[in-house]
Amino acid sequence: MAVPTYATPLERIWHYAYLVICGLIFFFLIAPIVVIIPLSFNAEPYFTFTDRMLSFDPEGYSTRWYESLLTFGMQNPDATGWGFWVDAWNNANWVKAAKNSIIIGVFSTLVATVLGTLAALGLSRPEMPFRRAIMAILISPMIVPLIITATGMFFFYSNPCEMLGIFGLPTDCGRLAGTYVGVILAHATLGIPFVIITVTATLVGFDQSLNRAAASLGANPRTTFFRVTMPLILPGVISGALFAFVTSFDEVVAVLFIAGPEQQTIPRQMWNGIREQISPAILAVATLLVIFSIALLTTVELLRRRSERIRGVTPR
Repeated sequence: MAVPTYATPLERIWHYAYLVICGLIFFFLIAPIVVIIPLSFNAEPYFTFTDRMLSFDPEGYSTRWYESLLTFGMQNPDATGWGFWVDAWNNANWVKAAKNSIIIGVFSTLVATVLGTLAALGLSRPEMPFRRAIMAILISPMIVPLIITATGMFFFYSNPCEMLGIFGLPTDCGRLAGTYVGVILAHATLGIPFVIITVTATLVGFDQSLNRAAASLGANPRTTFFRVTMPLILPGVISGALFAFVTSFDEVVAVLFIAGPEQQTIPRQMWNGIREQISPAILAVATLLVIFSIALLTTVELLRRRSERIRGVTPR
């Protein structure tokens, strides 16, 4: 934005100082993320810029770490053709971690989206009793330190029926810790608050008279929800689902407590790689995750603009 012609010299100085301060803050936030991108193409197994990289020597750059994402853990890395891809799909550690992250993320997102949307719809009704207390409880996973939540989940999922023995349930009905179901439920628990907050914010501008108009025309509650309410709040629901998916895809603490060897996700694989074998392949994964996050943020922004257009608000 240009400085107005009537601005005083002091206002002009503050305007440019403000731009410099904003630029420095932006650089402080974005530099640690941007720097990993060129480092992921380092031809040497180092986490620093080599002399060849600084001199822009082509031999200083390589895609070997991206290739290692497919070959690390394979039984026969020298295989060719279809056999290479079958071996990578079944045995490569990073590929298995990516599959687990996607499977767990998708199912936990579905659970979090359904439960979070239902909770937001209930909390948006003015006749709902104890709305503030219920909202505080539902979003508590965002507030309580994650290490405490993960510890509680571990003890509960180790034998849930024993923890609920006071209700007369059997004391031994299996364990959820170390299973896909347990990890999915844990990630859904962490994702529900994001869905509730996003959908609740969308419902703030929702005109409840539309539901009454649909009911006056003979629509039952189910038809009203799917034909009237859901299309209008859909951008908020999708945004909440994306936040829940990102939360699941990025979560590592609960996975360390609950997941077993078969439920290795990308963050846990990165954690293991840092502890056991420091390799720039971690930078390659981080670069791919940055691109993935940018795509999700772009989607959320497009949904926000669409929601504003639907509600008649001019998007900025």
